[in-house]
Amino acid sequence: MQELDVSAVLHAAMLVMVKLCAPLLLAPLAVGLVVAVFQAVTQINDAGLAFLPKLMATGASLWLTGNFVFRNLADFTHMVMDRIVAIGGQ
Repeated sequence: MQELDVSAVLHAAMLVMVKLCAPLLLAPLAVGLVVAVFQAVTQINDAGLAFLPKLMATGASLWLTGNFVFRNLADFTHMVMDRIVAIGGQ
C-alpha cells in the first residue's frame, strides 16, 4: 500500500466521520441554543430543562438519520474491505 493510498483512506474516513457525527451533534446544539435563550429570557435556571430537550433531539436525529448513517458506514466499510482485497491480490 502506497502512501497515497493510505492518505486517501484516511481522508475518506475523516469525511465519513464528519457525515456521521454532524446530525447527532448539530441537533442538540440547536436545541441547546433555543433552550438557553428561553432560560435567559424567562430567568428559569433548571438543569433538567436544558438536558431533556437535548436528549430528545439527539434521539430524534438518530431515529431520522439512522438509515443514512448506517448506509454511509456500510459503504465505507465495503470500500475499505475492497481495498484490502485489492492489496492482498497484488
